[in-house]
Amino acid sequence: MRVWLRGGFLIVLAALLAACGGAGPGDFEPLPRQATVLAFGDSVTHGTGAGSGEDYPARLAAITGWTLINDGVPGDRANSARGRLEPSLREHQPDLVLIWLGGNDFLRQRDPAAVKEDLRALVAAVHEHGAQPLLLGVPRASALGAATGRLRDDPIYRELAREEQVALIEGVLSGVLSERDLRADPVHPNARGYRRIADEIAEALDDLGLWLAP
Repeated sequence: MRVWLRGGFLIVLAALLAACGGAGPGDFEPLPRQATVLAFGDSVTHGTGAGSGEDYPARLAAITGWTLINDGVPGDRANSARGRLEPSLREHQPDLVLIWLGGNDFLRQRDPAAVKEDLRALVAAVHEHGAQPLLLGVPRASALGAATGRLRDDPIYRELAREEQVALIEGVLSGVLSERDLRADPVHPNARGYRRIADEIAEALDDLGLWLAP
């Protein structure tokens, strides 16, 4: 597994050995400007806590020039999202799918191992559709962590990235929710927070070679 630290977040790519044809940073083909990217998640993807057009997919679209589909459903969980992913894939035919789920599962104290398996099924569905999945890490709710600026993503995301050989952008939401002036409430960013999220995801995508910054 390879890990890069840049801009306060981690990019983790669980790469296969070169002999097995695995991809490393810069090995991805950059997506063209006309690419369609599906942002699949819960209220953080939806943009809860900010105004219209201030959600991270809208801001990421403005940065990259891609068509970003915001398929964020407030309150959704990794298990309930499984039923709506395939219809969304068929409708939008995305090139890349940003999977950002797990926060509501943790709030409901679901077993992290079960959440991990739900996320694995989402990754598999994206692969089967012929699109590129990318995971984004989520911290477990922690009042102490938020108060002290020490939120950390749950380890299931890094484990799953390693096991399924998919890219993971880690620490983005944890970093934003650890700063009081970037969040609307303990679990949602505000407009400034979503702007930070979009900027950091764009930087990570550039590092991975999926998007080439001008």
